[in-house]
Amino acid sequence: MRQVGNQDLQYRINGVIIPESISGFGQSLDARTVQNVKLLDGALPAQYGLRTAAVVDITTKNSSTLGNGGSVGVTTGSFGTFNPNVSLWGSSGPWSAFFTANYAQNNVGIENPTASRAPIHDHTNQTKAFGDVSYLIDSHTRLSLMFGVANNRFQIPNNPGQTPQFGYLNTVNFDSAHLNERQNEQTRFGVLALQGKLGTTDYQVSLGQRYSGLQYLPDNIGDLMFNGVAGAINQSDRASTLQVDFSTPMGENHTLRYGLYGSFDRASTRTNSLVFPANPDGSQASTVPFNIFTRNQITAKTWSAYVQDEWNIGENWTLNYGLRGDQYQAFNTTASQLSPRLGMVWQATSSTTVHAGYSRYFTPPATELISSADLAAFAGTTNAVKNYGDNTPLAERSNYFDVGVSQNLGSDWTLGLDTYYRTVSRLQDLGQFGAALVYSTFNYKYGRVGGAEFTANYSAGPLSAYFNFSYTKDMGKDVMTSQYNFSPVDLAYIANNYIYLDHDQEFTSSGGVNYALSDTTKVGADYLFGTGLRKGGSVPNGGTLPDYFQLNLNVSHDFHFASFGKLHAQLALINALDRTYELRDGTGIGVGAPQFGPRRGVYLSLQKDF
Repeated sequence: MRQVGNQDLQYRINGVIIPESISGFGQSLDARTVQNVKLLDGALPAQYGLRTAAVVDITTKNSSTLGNGGSVGVTTGSFGTFNPNVSLWGSSGPWSAFFTANYAQNNVGIENPTASRAPIHDHTNQTKAFGDVSYLIDSHTRLSLMFGVANNRFQIPNNPGQTPQFGYLNTVNFDSAHLNERQNEQTRFGVLALQGKLGTTDYQVSLGQRYSGLQYLPDNIGDLMFNGVAGAINQSDRASTLQVDFSTPMGENHTLRYGLYGSFDRASTRTNSLVFPANPDGSQASTVPFNIFTRNQITAKTWSAYVQDEWNIGENWTLNYGLRGDQYQAFNTTASQLSPRLGMVWQATSSTTVHAGYSRYFTPPATELISSADLAAFAGTTNAVKNYGDNTPLAERSNYFDVGVSQNLGSDWTLGLDTYYRTVSRLQDLGQFGAALVYSTFNYKYGRVGGAEFTANYSAGPLSAYFNFSYTKDMGKDVMTSQYNFSPVDLAYIANNYIYLDHDQEFTSSGGVNYALSDTTKVGADYLFGTGLRKGGSVPNGGTLPDYFQLNLNVSHDFHFASFGKLHAQLALINALDRTYELRDGTGIGVGAPQFGPRRGVYLSLQKDF
């Protein structure tokens, strides 16, 4: 459970990088597409770059392993949950295909800002689909087309009892429980990939494109009265990518990997805002709003190349060393870096594996931007800012060190201990500033991130269990971009002192146990524990929210009917103890609103394969 930061994740589907989308909060991938998933973190080899907090490597389901058929199902339960799904797969000659789609609706689309069981104004409708069509050109060459779509609509939940800060015409009162803020998100992606072998060299060439859109729809009167601005935000982003990877065996002990990656990204933001005029001291000068329209476009270009050698030294040692180069152009600036990578694995005994690594990382900022021209347009209004500062986000540079050991105890137990430390310049963080759930990048001049993680896994016969426990410490110093988001007092303190990042949580633990009562019946339980994220205190992010604990239970059974066949059923109880806990209280640096964990819910899933 190593801290992976905010949004610094790379997604790969069947080895192909999927271009990133706008950093909102909706999901565009459906878990039903996944055959298996690997989470790669730590000191990564040279083939992985740009987004390196973790790589989510997904292998999708396909008809070559499933045959011809399909599946239909539904999940229903608490908070108005209704989630039907359908999947189809099959093959004919050299052709094979897999499709899946689902619709979801519930009344807890976004974390509740209050401790109540029923959030106010929190309905969501979400539609997702994924497809993978492939053609086997010959026994070594495959051409495939992957595509996906997602349309997500959210109501933004209300926090009742808030006091308006501004008057509107002849109105000074507004019930915050009646706000009607909404946000919509769309995602489309497609990747055409050619994978094959030339002699002894495996290769992959892919062309990809991803479009994402986000629209924030304010409550004009309510947003004006509580925030002094009601901005209708329309963001779009279209990214086109080229990825080329090769793997060539060099004798018996070496494997050479090398490749290229390029992306061309166009992003656009349009905001139509209502604001009030303001006096020189910032107070409201009139209760009659007026309109300000702002628009900016960004073009970002990224080029990367890497080479790495995996060297098997004898039977017990593996050395992976390489070099990666990245160049990023955007915001009228160019940044680049050569990044060495070095990793070692030592099979100390038949049951003990030791690993260590070092990676130099280069992380470009996200393409969303609030420009200085946009900020200047609001001078003399109730949306004016006090600290303009440097508004251009910067690429992050870091040194990552990782050491760990894995120990097998017999055939049933696997234990692991991993430690890591990262020194960072221009540390990137994301914050939600304003009513819209849109994240913006800002940079600390310096960063220090470190921690340790212990894992234990057990599997024997019908019983399996896992346990994770981690310690983290994430700190930054001196906000050097997007200073307008912070108060002068906070900026002055952070300029000379390290503070905890908003997503820092000292101790985190998770675990679970599953037991097969028979071939058709299984029971399980899992938990999540944390010592609390950061909140405001005597210094920025100086406080900690209370500890929290969540217990989940589940039972599944396969029913067999003579005329219907097998029907898989699963009953899940989420937050079985119905413990109320707060994830964020809205006072930390980069935290926009309070957020509470889920309340107790019961969910029934039925699935029928055919």
